[in-house]
Amino acid sequence: MTASSTPPSSMAVLEALWHEARLDASALRRAHLTGSSDHLRSSFAAATLAQASAAAGALAATEIGALRQPQWPAQEVTVDITPVLAETTGYFTLDGLRPPSWAPISGLYACGEAIAQPGWVRIHANFEHHRDGALRLLGLAPGPHTSRDQVAQALRGWNALDFEARATAAGLVVAAVRSLEEWAQHPQCAALRTQPLIAITQLDAGHAAPPRAWPASGCAALPLEGLRILDLTRILAGPVATRTLAAYGAEVLMVNAPHLPNIEAIADLSRGKRSALLDLRSGDAMAQMQHLLPHAHVFVQGYRPGSLQALGLGVDAVARTAPGIVYASLSAYGRSGPWADQRGFDSLVQAVSGLNLAEAQAFGDATPRALPMQILDYGAGYLLAFGIQAALLRQATQGGTWHVEVSLARVAQWLVALGRVPVPHPPGAAGTTDWIEPWLETVASGYGELRAVRPSAVLSRTPARWRRPAVRPGTDAPCWS
Repeated sequence: MTASSTPPSSMAVLEALWHEARLDASALRRAHLTGSSDHLRSSFAAATLAQASAAAGALAATEIGALRQPQWPAQEVTVDITPVLAETTGYFTLDGLRPPSWAPISGLYACGEAIAQPGWVRIHANFEHHRDGALRLLGLAPGPHTSRDQVAQALRGWNALDFEARATAAGLVVAAVRSLEEWAQHPQCAALRTQPLIAITQLDAGHAAPPRAWPASGCAALPLEGLRILDLTRILAGPVATRTLAAYGAEVLMVNAPHLPNIEAIADLSRGKRSALLDLRSGDAMAQMQHLLPHAHVFVQGYRPGSLQALGLGVDAVARTAPGIVYASLSAYGRSGPWADQRGFDSLVQAVSGLNLAEAQAFGDATPRALPMQILDYGAGYLLAFGIQAALLRQATQGGTWHVEVSLARVAQWLVALGRVPVPHPPGAAGTTDWIEPWLETVASGYGELRAVRPSAVLSRTPARWRRPAVRPGTDAPCWS
């Protein structure tokens, strides 16, 4: 067995999150974190992170419910670890078939064999323009017919860090694999150490917007019933956050750009949401957005830093348009440092932050090993949902316009800080997905019959649920219902 410092319990992690958000500690008595599971085994405390983060969001929802319905006892929250892990697999089927998670050339590749400079890179090629850009950089023909073997052969002549630098300069999404020690010396890692895990910042201190009135809420209503969320996110953590809020009753309007691609998982991540198309490069679309904003309680965006600011939808502009709003930002590498404006996804942040090499070493592997779930995406999504609700509670009780920020790389740093857990040697064969079956629900959707994991958190009086089926982008008008 390999082992290191024992991670804290999920309850201890939840308590730390709760205190950091300055929420009422008495609420923690209503949280019940149960179960144990080895279905997704990692040398990192990924299961603890997932359970505590999901529980934080669920408990915050019940705090909002208690504020809106003071005549009723606050709800108990139970979060079992197995359904949370089932959620983090991203498992779903459409009409009985499971869509592929990765494009054919996405993944890890050895570099430098032809120049005696070994190293590894991860290429993210789920979008065609990222795939074709990486192929052109390697001198290969763009398109779906280039094989992994051709990519692997082309990378034999590249140094991993050089390929990462060239690809990044070209706006592509490629990451060189680093060790935990190498990442600890990187200036972006140093910048992340100065940033909170969940930043909740008041934007109008000194002249705070007054508390906003919330819609009336009945005893049978879900905690976030009637609260409006503008969702400008596409890949994966942001949609997880807004889907979580939808499960607790929020009205989520997902706004996609018609010219940008989406991932297969949109069918799963769209549950509970309405879905509209707006090309924000056009004046008419921006006028519609400006009409939506003042009536939204929350604006969530996951675009590369600076992208929405150029369109007039940066945090300061939205705060002026909609005083009292909660503006939530998701990024790959945080709000400061040399990589603050760099694109990134869970798999790439796992690679650069040392998680993949450390996981491989723990399992006795020479090849970098991805964690068994996209824990940075799901953890960041759960934490963003929690931070948004903490900000909503502050807005309701003290007023103000608020900014909530979470980054994948800061979540990775937190995961490392939680400590390591033992893994068996030999690790054994990969498990099946049979254990997920008890947590699945089957519903009609705009994509076909969708079978996917139901909400993992259990609220004692108003069970979390998605009241709208997943629909295709553009199904709904860009307006509030």
